[in-house]
Amino acid sequence: MSERSYVVTVNRQAYHEYFVDETFEAGIALTGTEVKSIREGKVNLRGAYARIRDGEIWLEGVHIAIYEQGTYMNHDPLRPRKLLMHRREINRLVGKIQTKGLTLVPLKLYFKENRAKVELGLCRGKKLYDKREAIKERESQRELARVNKMRSR
Repeated sequence: MSERSYVVTVNRQAYHEYFVDETFEAGIALTGTEVKSIREGKVNLRGAYARIRDGEIWLEGVHIAIYEQGTYMNHDPLRPRKLLMHRREINRLVGKIQTKGLTLVPLKLYFKENRAKVELGLCRGKKLYDKREAIKERESQRELARVNKMRSR
């Protein structure tokens, strides 16, 4: 990412629940109050997913809080939002999702040169033993870091 971009939120649950095979960047069609709410950081990607319908990609389950200073023109917090990608990319995703049984999950929401973008991951679900293995690995890394810190003192 360039110097003129910043991450608003990361879907940490997705990294725990899925193996990420490939990532894609997509723009999002938003209303004005949604953009202002995202800039304030009032967005939640937990449990969100992307679905391909009629040759278009829709982001569902993303909660963007209602903008405090908004008027009667405020947005619905859970409405489906259209993602903006090239036709070639969408067709490629359709093929991969149908053949391999993969799913599209939003991993990050960020601004890139004042445009809201979402990083989609082409993901495979983890089994319970995979999750346990990941937790075990993380704890062992933490323990190693603790030992090295004590050794350097």
